[in-house]
Amino acid sequence: MHEKINHYLSELEKEKNIKILLACETGSRAWGFPSPDSDYDVRIIYQHEKDWYLTLNDRKDSIDCMYDNNDIDITGWDLRKCLKLLLKSNPALLERIQSHIIYKADEDFLTGFNELAQTAYSRIATAYHYFSMAKRLFEDIKDKEEYKLKRFFYVLRSCVACVWIAEKNEMPPIDFHKMLSAVNIDDHLKRRINELIDIKSNKSEGYFHTGESELIDFIQDQISITSKNFKSYTHSNADIEEFNLFFLNQLNR
Repeated sequence: MHEKINHYLSELEKEKNIKILLACETGSRAWGFPSPDSDYDVRIIYQHEKDWYLTLNDRKDSIDCMYDNNDIDITGWDLRKCLKLLLKSNPALLERIQSHIIYKADEDFLTGFNELAQTAYSRIATAYHYFSMAKRLFEDIKDKEEYKLKRFFYVLRSCVACVWIAEKNEMPPIDFHKMLSAVNIDDHLKRRINELIDIKSNKSEGYFHTGESELIDFIQDQISITSKNFKSYTHSNADIEEFNLFFLNQLNR
């Protein structure tokens, strides 16, 4: 599959006249709890030729492509858009630059971009993202006898990320196993979550699950706790001039 994805990436560069700076896997495969039929969520950061940016007209700064009967989803953002999002500590962007499944990467770009990410990380912005996701998705699960295990994991992961943010002054890792093992959660809950990961690895994306009252209580507790923690969280220390300089240097490379 890597070879096929790299082929599509090369074709995309030619078709759109862009340079892909990073192409990586996100979603359940990168998080560490895929199902057998999970699709491939490929996310890219790309750059146009310098003259493309020298206009007063707004231009499309994103790409969305589906391949192989929608099994391969390649979407991404232009360099300038990514830098603007990074200034806001965009959690989706912070996740993808940590992905361990890399299809294509400009190492010099990635090193510099990661350095900017450290200064841009905002506990309050990131916590609010995961809190909002957990709260919204939990509405689809609570009080139901059956629910999609896939959706349940989205909620669980968001809640564990909230615990990480409360305990550590660094961005949550994309790897769910790494995040789960490092936070202060009862061991029996961790064991049950790992058992559910094993179950999910053998079930289709459409599998419906039941029960898990203790984990549901954990989710409810974390949503409540996180809502009270916001006032103690800080914003980022990002310097926009450093971002401007990085952008110009990248265009001139």
